[in-house]
Amino acid sequence: MAGIKPTDVVPSAAVKFFGAGTAACIADLVTFPLDTAKVRLQIQGECQKGSSAIKYRGVFGTITTMVRTEGARSLYNGLVAGLQRQMSFASVRIGLYDSMKQFYTRGTDSAGIVTRLMAGCTTGAMAVAFAQPTDVVKVRFQAQVRMADGVRRYNGTLDAYRTIARDEGVRGLWKGCMPNITRNAIVNCSELVTYDLIKETILKYDLMTDNLPCHFIAAFGAGFCTTIVASPVDVVKTRFMNSQSGQYNSAINCALTMLRKEGPTAFYKGFMPSFLRLGSWNIVMFVTYEQIKRGMTRAQQYWESPF
Repeated sequence: MAGIKPTDVVPSAAVKFFGAGTAACIADLVTFPLDTAKVRLQIQGECQKGSSAIKYRGVFGTITTMVRTEGARSLYNGLVAGLQRQMSFASVRIGLYDSMKQFYTRGTDSAGIVTRLMAGCTTGAMAVAFAQPTDVVKVRFQAQVRMADGVRRYNGTLDAYRTIARDEGVRGLWKGCMPNITRNAIVNCSELVTYDLIKETILKYDLMTDNLPCHFIAAFGAGFCTTIVASPVDVVKTRFMNSQSGQYNSAINCALTMLRKEGPTAFYKGFMPSFLRLGSWNIVMFVTYEQIKRGMTRAQQYWESPF
């Protein structure tokens, strides 16, 4: 990330890797209800038997409805899979971003916009390869609604992995992999590159020092840009990953079906919770990540030379 001076100790790749995963888990814990509301709004309108009425209206309306009909715990459906996802996913896509930049620039410090975009796309695609099953399970849990008789689609996280593998094959755990790679290439480029550029610009013109207010503004800008760019792909990814076997032939078929039956505005369903979630998630994650990096680097320095 931008902002490291020549005299500063550069955090190691291991510090960035574990720091990114930890910071992402903390951000998920804070913003998970917004993510669940986003998923419910995105899948609303799918053609399913007996579900033509609009059940959820707006971010807070969705959260209120879920708490009233399913209990407060429903807001954290899929949290275990979500934390598993972040620990494996964010560690790669965020923690290895700087290393990938150095790889493309062959160790030099001058990284242009194209290099940053390439690094973001690469780590985003790598992360999906590791974490796709956890993402599928997380979305399925967030989308499931408690029935009147208390029946659920899955009884637990491990049961979800087993059920999906048994009913849909191992490939079912990688369902929606291609739209997810596309989405995360876009998200990673928008999120990391925007954060990097905003922070670099702020420090370059001495508008702020490399501290919490700077990280806050850069993270907020990154969250807004990412939501604008990634929402259409995110909606298709969510719909496709949550679909019953045979409901859609492919992610493209899912997108075309949405366009034909619900119109172009369907691609921005759940935009407000997406923005609230991505904006707040980015703020919590990047601010926490920067502090973890500094804390772990200082601890490492002290460990290596305590006196």
